[in-house]
Amino acid sequence: MTATTTDLPVLTPLKKQAGLKKRPRYNETAIRAVLFVCAAISIFTTLAILYTLLNEAVHFFTAPGVTLSEFFFTTTWAPEFESYGILPLVTATLITSVIAVSVALPVGLAAAIYLSEYATPQARGILKPILELLVGVPTVVFGYFALTFVTPVIRQIFGEDNVQFYNMASAGLVLGFAVLPIIASMSEDALNAVPRALREASLGLGATKLETSLKVVVPAALSGIAAAVIVGVSRAMGETMIVLLAAGAGPNFTFNPFQSAETMTGHIARISTGDLSYESMDYISLFAIGLMLFLMTLGLNLISRWFVRRFREVY
Repeated sequence: MTATTTDLPVLTPLKKQAGLKKRPRYNETAIRAVLFVCAAISIFTTLAILYTLLNEAVHFFTAPGVTLSEFFFTTTWAPEFESYGILPLVTATLITSVIAVSVALPVGLAAAIYLSEYATPQARGILKPILELLVGVPTVVFGYFALTFVTPVIRQIFGEDNVQFYNMASAGLVLGFAVLPIIASMSEDALNAVPRALREASLGLGATKLETSLKVVVPAALSGIAAAVIVGVSRAMGETMIVLLAAGAGPNFTFNPFQSAETMTGHIARISTGDLSYESMDYISLFAIGLMLFLMTLGLNLISRWFVRRFREVY
């Protein structure tokens, strides 16, 4: 006896049987909208800052007597005397930033390796908040610490005749401790992202804990560590109060870290708090310095993104 099509059971779609249907998710839509608005605000703010810098910097570069060759290649910055060489401010900024990273990188990386590879969960829960506590210290406190403690120590070691009271070395050293939590925290995140299988394979082949950390884990997290260093450099270049209080006032084209020199941020803070006319070259020149600092940090961020893409290891 053969079955006809009318004898076969009628199959109801699963979604219809279970009463499943697409339902509006208002909460998720609202969250997505809020996130989009926040992202749009951040982008708009960045573009507004860039527009302000460019608008005022154009007035500076189009003013009589200002040339790009003088701005980038001369060593005297004195807008009141029609000298517009930004090199003294740039060199002081780079020297203090290099000193800061020279301090923060080894200490921060060592701290990150310890917290990631050696510390117990209890020790990590105590030490990491203490390390990140440095982020909450006001930078003006760091500045006075450099001025009243670090500078006298440096002058005692190297001689008062060789070290000026305001100097880039003292500002750079203390600036390194201000940058330290950023490098340590980001480096630890990069180390923790390395798969545990790599560690177990290295230990299984007879490597010690230290060899595994330095020859396996750190190279695998190199892109993240490099990104942390570049972010730390950007943070050091943008710091104001430490260099304003400890590095000195007045542009000085020198490569001697024991001498006084003014950074770009320190110069902007010192000049902008004075009694300046909004039409004066002193005031307009601050936007040219700000634009230069913006481009330098932008370049570092682009290098960081390229480095991460170039050396990133995906497991």
